[in-house]
Amino acid sequence: MKDAKRGFVPSDEREFGDKTIPKLRKAAEEVLFLLNHGYPVKGATRFVGDHYMFSERQRLALARTVSPEEQISSRISREVKSIEGETIYIDGFNAIIGLEIAFSESMLFICMDGTIRDLAGLRGTYRLIPETDLAVKALLKSLDSLKVGKAVIYLDKPVSNSGRLKQKIYEYAEEVDIEVEVEIEDAVDYILKQKPLIASGDAIILDACDKWFNLVRYVIEENIGEYPYIDICP
Repeated sequence: MKDAKRGFVPSDEREFGDKTIPKLRKAAEEVLFLLNHGYPVKGATRFVGDHYMFSERQRLALARTVSPEEQISSRISREVKSIEGETIYIDGFNAIIGLEIAFSESMLFICMDGTIRDLAGLRGTYRLIPETDLAVKALLKSLDSLKVGKAVIYLDKPVSNSGRLKQKIYEYAEEVDIEVEVEIEDAVDYILKQKPLIASGDAIILDACDKWFNLVRYVIEENIGEYPYIDICP
């Protein structure tokens, strides 16, 4: 299997380097102001991005990092810190890709709601890389240490290699003491919105769910430790 560094784009070193971060933080403040006054995220990031002549990835970073303060407060109020004995429903690709990026030592963002997000675009195409094993093992190990009652991991059916990833998850699930179920579904986002306790970094899901656990951040802290997140939060 050919190696790949998940989430890495050569231009990131320039577009998100130390010299650029202050400008991105200033732009994030302006995006937040617009969002708090009812502007849609696409319009706000386009307007501010045009002003600073940002690249598409810089604009995407603003969109994924910044949210209106009302939404941030709502998300934080529904975040839970303990999931012992609970059944947790997990946005599989969202979690595993984030962890692959972490183990690849690529770029991750700390966001206003405390979640960890990336700029990797799935768009129906996914392939396993060497870091996939590390990501899956770390995810399951952390769920085991959290003493969850059951973990249900949803994978998007339209995404390539979802079947292979399901097989790998079950392979490593034999090494932990928790019940693990993997489901491949067409409408993962819709399903997760209906569940009582979820793990996802997707803002749309977080705004609709009852309770959520910040799983990717927990796994990174438990298995990697301090991570050099990009912080452009206003």
